[in-house]
Amino acid sequence: MKTKVQLYDTTLRDGAQAEDVNFSVEDKIRIARKLDQFGVSYIEGGWPGSNPRDVEFFKEMKKVKLKKAKLAAFGSTRRANMRVKDDPSLKALVSSGARVATIFGKTWDLHVLKALKTTLAENLAMIEDSVLFLKEHLDEVVYDAEHFFDGYKANPDYAVQTLLAAEGAGADCLVLCDTNGGTLPHEVEEIIARVKRVIATPFGIHAHNDSETAVANSLAAIRMGAVQVHGTINGYGERCGNANLCTIIPTLKLKLGIDCVSDASLSRLRDLSRYVDELANLPHRKRQPYIGDSAFAHKGGVHVDAMAKSSLTYEHITPELVGNRRRILVSDMAGKSNILQKAAELGIPLKKDSPELAGILKKVKELENEGYEFEGAEGSLELLMLRAGRGYESVFNIFDRIDYRVFTEKRKIDPHPLSEATVTVEVGGETEHTAGWGTGPVNALDKALRKVLPRYFPGKGLEDVRLLDYKVRVLTAAEGTAARVRVLIESGDGRNKWGTVGVSENVIEASWQALVDSIEYKLLRARKK
Repeated sequence: MKTKVQLYDTTLRDGAQAEDVNFSVEDKIRIARKLDQFGVSYIEGGWPGSNPRDVEFFKEMKKVKLKKAKLAAFGSTRRANMRVKDDPSLKALVSSGARVATIFGKTWDLHVLKALKTTLAENLAMIEDSVLFLKEHLDEVVYDAEHFFDGYKANPDYAVQTLLAAEGAGADCLVLCDTNGGTLPHEVEEIIARVKRVIATPFGIHAHNDSETAVANSLAAIRMGAVQVHGTINGYGERCGNANLCTIIPTLKLKLGIDCVSDASLSRLRDLSRYVDELANLPHRKRQPYIGDSAFAHKGGVHVDAMAKSSLTYEHITPELVGNRRRILVSDMAGKSNILQKAAELGIPLKKDSPELAGILKKVKELENEGYEFEGAEGSLELLMLRAGRGYESVFNIFDRIDYRVFTEKRKIDPHPLSEATVTVEVGGETEHTAGWGTGPVNALDKALRKVLPRYFPGKGLEDVRLLDYKVRVLTAAEGTAARVRVLIESGDGRNKWGTVGVSENVIEASWQALVDSIEYKLLRARKK
């Protein structure tokens, strides 16, 4: 299938309507630049005139020169019984600085009669007048047929009349919207097949994900001839979200042979996704197709063994094409192939005939049975593998933990409790005893270790290590406060991130295990350089 499809990104408008998403003006400008560099055709920046933030965004974007993408301003048709030249929304579109306007109009007679409280004839006039007015002042007008599929199901003749009104006024593209997200792919195909017989203007698709069919509906429309696909990065959007461009783009290019972006841009897709997540201050959804952390993660021993022979056995594309990578997970489901491939990935010289291989596999299974989880703690896994080998301590001279003690007290004069930790460690044959204060027991332990270790490991970057994430999972809830817990710590030094794990009936002990592993892993990485 070879055709031309324009990528229309609405992350900054429709995506920003998602719960928990709140872009600043600077965020929106940075994302717009990133989308332009990536190679989308249109960037819908927002609704000028509807809120101060979008007004400021379009004002600032007048200073930004986009290399490829066209900036689009979003709005609605004129108000009922108002002259088009007096409508504030349309005037804001013209003065926004964007040379493309996308306006939505009512397609469903229910909305015309109940929401707008006007006549069907007046709604058609609103569409025609608005498109004519914008065509006089701007380069391009995209007509967004809101609730088109629901409108067509309710009153097909009227739904088509709304499209013809926009077409007659000179709209450059008619975008068919599944605004409520309840249409299924076979319905999209059936309805578009009928509509194509009537309209001559190029058409697009704008799908919402309330039935989790937004991507499928978008692909169905493209197969039926849609030349413009609307969507958002990571599928952000109101309610259940919009069609996810991070899934649509690689599917178009790699599955349908539609060259919508360059190979170089495709290889940056994962980076783009994470960039937008970071600015939205949202965690990256690890199970996203193509770009998620789990998209090419292999856990079952049979799978990993087959993958060692051919990646085609359990991967539908090469992960590097979208900027992702293959991950071999090690768990109680692992076989020797998992361990060997993981060792190779980590640069650990382990072979099929290595005497420690069986011991590593046995240890992993035992620990996971106790509640350890290494999928999110590859730092602890690498240390486990190295400790199974000979001469690890003598080669790396890593510190040895001996004991610790933690006190927490709440003083009447202090609004928050304070913790004091004392630790004893052995480094290079010397025993050190030190203490540290912190806002909590784990913070106090961390500070106590940092007091002594930099003296023995100068220039290794321990001062750069920060705790990025801390998770506690209760493993045996039925045992109440005596339950076993798993602590997962994610640490970073500004350049790399790594995870470590600890398990115990005592949350402090589990935290101590993960914390010490985190520091030891950092020292290991520093010594490998």
